[in-house]
Amino acid sequence: MNAIDAVGLFAGTCVTISVIPQIIKVWKTKKVKQISLKTFGILTFGIMVWIVYGILKEDLPIILTNSVSLCLNLIMVYFIIYYEKES
Repeated sequence: MNAIDAVGLFAGTCVTISVIPQIIKVWKTKKVKQISLKTFGILTFGIMVWIVYGILKEDLPIILTNSVSLCLNLIMVYFIIYYEKES
């Protein structure tokens, strides 16, 4: 791994883990009233496009970090939809 890939992985990791505190909070409180499904929907779609871009460029840091980010954001979208129904 070269220095550029390391920077890419570090940056992607920072962005990826940023959603984890929100997921934990929603999981514990089961409250999503203040969270926008549209925002997370657009973000999730953008992440999917980043993965396609990473594949086209054969850029492993983009593919890896955005794949993990996609999974985490899909969890958040699921929570928003699921817990909104229960409200």
